[in-house]
Amino acid sequence: MSSQSKPLSCGLDYAAVPDIDLCLRMSSQAGYDFMCVPIYHPRMKRELLVSDVHKRRPTNLTRPDFVLTSNDWNRLVVGKFSPWIDVDSPDAQIKEHSELVLQQEMDYFSHLGLPVMMFRLKGGNHVNLARLIYNKFTSLHFNCSAWVVVPLESPVTTAISYYRSDVTEEVPSEDTWEWWNVFRSVANYNKHFNLALELSADIPSTANIERWLGEPVKCLIVPTSIFLTNKKGYPVLSKAHQEVVKALAKLNIQMVIQGNKRHEDMNFYVTYLDHLYKSSVSDDPLQSFGQGYEDFLQCPLQPLMDNLESQTYEVFEKDPVKYNLYQKAIYHAMLDMVPTELKTQKTLTVMVVGAGRGPLVRASLNAAKLSDRNVHVYAVEKNPNAVVTLLAQKEDMWGDKVTVISSDMRQWNPEEKADIIVSELLGSFGDNELSPECLDGVQHLLKETGISIPQSYTSYISPMQSSKLHNDVNECTDKNKHPLAHYETPYVVNLQNIYTLAPTQSLFTFIHPNLDEVIDNRRSEKLNFEIKKNCILHGFAGFFSCVLYKDVIMSIAPHNHSPGMFSWFPIYFPIKEPVHLRSGDKLSVHFWRLCSDKKVWYEWCISGPVPVPVHNPGGRSYYIGL
Repeated sequence: MSSQSKPLSCGLDYAAVPDIDLCLRMSSQAGYDFMCVPIYHPRMKRELLVSDVHKRRPTNLTRPDFVLTSNDWNRLVVGKFSPWIDVDSPDAQIKEHSELVLQQEMDYFSHLGLPVMMFRLKGGNHVNLARLIYNKFTSLHFNCSAWVVVPLESPVTTAISYYRSDVTEEVPSEDTWEWWNVFRSVANYNKHFNLALELSADIPSTANIERWLGEPVKCLIVPTSIFLTNKKGYPVLSKAHQEVVKALAKLNIQMVIQGNKRHEDMNFYVTYLDHLYKSSVSDDPLQSFGQGYEDFLQCPLQPLMDNLESQTYEVFEKDPVKYNLYQKAIYHAMLDMVPTELKTQKTLTVMVVGAGRGPLVRASLNAAKLSDRNVHVYAVEKNPNAVVTLLAQKEDMWGDKVTVISSDMRQWNPEEKADIIVSELLGSFGDNELSPECLDGVQHLLKETGISIPQSYTSYISPMQSSKLHNDVNECTDKNKHPLAHYETPYVVNLQNIYTLAPTQSLFTFIHPNLDEVIDNRRSEKLNFEIKKNCILHGFAGFFSCVLYKDVIMSIAPHNHSPGMFSWFPIYFPIKEPVHLRSGDKLSVHFWRLCSDKKVWYEWCISGPVPVPVHNPGGRSYYIGL
């Protein structure tokens, strides 16, 4: 197992803090990075409803700010609201008093410069709480974020199950995700609201955990009461709890230990959780390569319009899996094209179109050596800067086996025809970097018996939920583009903080060489997805799977991802407004791939269960230039 790039950040929760400086020092000595504390005494209620200020009893509301330095308040303390605050109470007096106290505590949190305030949802009715805190977040001078504590399993359901173990009828469970969904929807998906999920003795289902993975989870609260004791006397979690922790740890969350000390030293808990956190990441090259790029929006490349930089080529060339697959495909194509008895008499012509800095040229030469076939390779590249590198390799290594052509592949017209055309023009969605248009433009260079590598590719999509990506798209602005441009642009993303609502389905397929009498690369498709759980639709994840040659498959689609390959991250098609979906809904999705003389673009929309307008009509916000 490999380790995370940084150690676990773990805090210690206190129900009450008589001496905050002492508690801070004790938690630090026990190995904790921060602490969660009530800033006001839990039992202290204020007389804010007394209209005459002079009649209020003078009280010292809480400890003064100078008991800690500003740096300590800013970095080491998470403030908790007084637990008795109930701004959604049906009692008007309790509600009004709670609203005043909530405002007072938020103001003091801001005065102290706390980075995070923490409060708990106890049910689905917290609409007024969401409204009040959301209003506070709209203030220009309020810089605190919120951790909304939500139990992974409803404590109401747990209590019923415990006290009524003799009851055989099924007890309806309360879905705590619905508590959160109502709260954040009222708060307009504000990015300052994050989740602190609370573990309990009951294990949530795998499906419920997967849905939480699409939410802005920042913290996992682990009670000391759920730890077991191993043979050596140290605290450990059950196998089932370990799997929950590891699943959420992939979101680079923080953790909080809550409850009384049940083992010899409080340090044992943080040491154990740090071990679990570090073991949550495998040695998968894709995860290692994508570290630091998780859920980061990137615009797709425009390789026909723009020349790639040296650094971009270098990143592509670090993927050994991709080029091994290409070499395998070329190897088998060469064996099929030239029988053993003719191998000394025939020289194969291989054209690498879009040669870049030459990785496919090297793969072609290696395949020729392994197959013991004679070959001459044409390396065709339009980027004059990459041609410099190709010519240097020809001079130093390749010699007469390779001819370098500095030209756009669509404009090159040699007399000789190719036995094999090799290209790496695929984008994250397969055809989104104009591979169909480019390969259609060069297929006149291929002999009638010639082979194109790749032979075909298919795009795939799946509906997805990701509050983080939705909020990130909301933050995008560009005064020079259409107001909806950021919602109508697909982004390349290393998807982590997502929940996949339904399995992927195939969308568009392209085959090379294209033998249609009239070549038309426009496509349209309607797909229907069955929704299994209540959820929120934030857009669609896109992938591709490619047949390089016969049974040599290269794919980033979830169902057949090429192990260890990291050249492509998936693509994300956002939608402007989140769509609430219910279990049993049929989600009807429409995608179009459209073309003109100068550009290619996608349009997408939803027709059911709730109609959503077409995104990117006419390519007004995003297109790939020809």
